[in-house]
Amino acid sequence: MLIESMKSYLAAAIQMTSIPDVQSNLATAEEFIDLAVNQGAQLVGLPENFAFMGEESDKLSQSDNIALETEKFLKTMAQRYQIAILGGGFPVPTDSGKVYNTALLIDSSGQELSRYRKVHLFDVNVPDGNTYRESSTVMAGTELPQVCSTEKLGCIGLSVCYDVRFPELYRYLSHQGADILFVPAAFTAFTGKDHWQVLLQARAIENTCYVIAPAQTGINYARRQTHGHAMIIDPWGSILADAGEKPGVAIAEINPSRLEQVRRQMPSLQHRVFV
Repeated sequence: MLIESMKSYLAAAIQMTSIPDVQSNLATAEEFIDLAVNQGAQLVGLPENFAFMGEESDKLSQSDNIALETEKFLKTMAQRYQIAILGGGFPVPTDSGKVYNTALLIDSSGQELSRYRKVHLFDVNVPDGNTYRESSTVMAGTELPQVCSTEKLGCIGLSVCYDVRFPELYRYLSHQGADILFVPAAFTAFTGKDHWQVLLQARAIENTCYVIAPAQTGINYARRQTHGHAMIIDPWGSILADAGEKPGVAIAEINPSRLEQVRRQMPSLQHRVFV
């Protein structure tokens, strides 16, 4: 449900080409956060793997440091710029020796609003010849993401990348009252060209929610190439902003009046038979 106190504001989906260097990535992220804030953004999303994107073995061996530096960075940025910020996915160590791919939403005071451990892991043989086994180093989360209700920004639901192919997760979020769905990603270039945009639009349309999708782009390391096109999409499925293929920022207005209008015109959420 839309919170009555919510007013229009600008949101930003940041697009990066992250590499296997934490400090370099965080410095780049800060530049884009600064750019977004200077354009008026109050809610900023960073993509999956924004702090580190490299070989799985390196991610595992550095996970303690990555998690520590990333969480500190997110809280510092939120407080410094007085914004809410989403870290769209970074490794957090577990007792099993693997990590959770964790998305973290922080408010403007530096307090944690919501934490989600990616449930659907990308274990796929992509037709371009690349094989991905996220589960080799990542432990799947076991809990559905919870909707975070905020007074000024609306009700926000988190997801990460491969989750976008599982509509039941987003139906759950919409049933819990989500107005905004975050889909931070490091989508492969091969699958992204055919599926990224249409999947994001489908999740927006079927749930009559805004979708904010920060993204990785370009060649991150070795043969790993990501699709780009960080986007913000409105509840009708219209693309409000698209960052294209280069690192940058997609910025658009999140408008509660538009949300109410679309839900009046297309009241599909009220017509659900199976929940």
